[in-house]
Amino acid sequence: MKKIYLDNNATTPLDPRVIEALQETLVPFPFNPSSSHAFGQEAKQLLTKSRDTIAHALHLKPQQLIFTSGGTEALNFLLRGFYSLAPGCHILTSNVEHPAVYETLQSLPGARITDLPAGLWGAIQPHQIEEAITPETRLITLTAANNITGVETDIAAIAALADKRGIPFVVDGVQVLGKKPLRIPPGVSGMAFSAHKLHGPTGIGLAALLTRDPVPPLITGGSQEHGKRAGTPNIIGIVGFAKAAALLSTELPAATEKMKNLRDHLTHGLMQALGNIVVHGQGPRLCNTAHIGFPGVDGETLLMQLDLAGIAVSHGSACTSGGLEPSPILLKMGIPNSLARSSLRFSLSRFTTLEDIDTTIDTISHLIKKPYNLPRE
Repeated sequence: MKKIYLDNNATTPLDPRVIEALQETLVPFPFNPSSSHAFGQEAKQLLTKSRDTIAHALHLKPQQLIFTSGGTEALNFLLRGFYSLAPGCHILTSNVEHPAVYETLQSLPGARITDLPAGLWGAIQPHQIEEAITPETRLITLTAANNITGVETDIAAIAALADKRGIPFVVDGVQVLGKKPLRIPPGVSGMAFSAHKLHGPTGIGLAALLTRDPVPPLITGGSQEHGKRAGTPNIIGIVGFAKAAALLSTELPAATEKMKNLRDHLTHGLMQALGNIVVHGQGPRLCNTAHIGFPGVDGETLLMQLDLAGIAVSHGSACTSGGLEPSPILLKMGIPNSLARSSLRFSLSRFTTLEDIDTTIDTISHLIKKPYNLPRE
């Protein structure tokens, strides 16, 4: 049985060319670029070359990149760092942010946080930010694209507002990199990325720090990463990240169009087969993402049935009891609990095929049309 992976917003498979780059780097010599001997200098060259490669892919300067253990650490560094420059300030964000943003903001002592409602649109719109800014607002943070619905935020317009008001603007860019060509607009102060979302390795991310504000390090110790992130760099992970980033110049925008066509084929095929489905998020969405509600169907059971059929998708977040709960993001958007419970997220990659999508359409149609296989609410 061929397995079909449609949970690429959680993580992506390694590109074979990234695997090759990793294998070429996995040689038996020490990787510490802080050492002055020949081994250390070779490691330093790998680090410098990789940083240059990623900077080129992002249209940034190498010194603006700070390598981290992943997107969560990058967001913690940026959010805690900018907040430390204006403690007790007012922060604008949305009610549909990733926990890496939401939980971090909640932990900031004295922070006054406004969670603007995304509503059924699925993302904050520029006019909401403009109307919510106060004289005490000293930080804005939003996601470039929601990991659950794929709905994109108009980052360029909001960055222009932030720039005009002189307010730092931190962007969660983890989901968007690798899905379409990307240029960070003026007015963005910091942006977080993670390699494993673009067919690179896990355990490596980066924070792009685009201002000269004296943002302090999150992790203290040595002077690595321009004094912004102490600790011996993960050279193997960074090499893999660089290769994944370099591939974007040849893969995009063709892969963007391919994923969009397959995503639309999935939604149209399910609509034609079942009639009654709901695609969540009214705003423009990432090319690879469709969060679909199947009214009256138990989403957890559907997910398990698909898993047994070799098709991997996602439903919600695992709770402490071991069961599955509907996505809090859907509930915060105002989607009824019953519909949220019937919903699944389908997230494609550039390796997804038309055969994968057709098989998924046929399998879901068969399961939902067989009531004895799929309990209703």
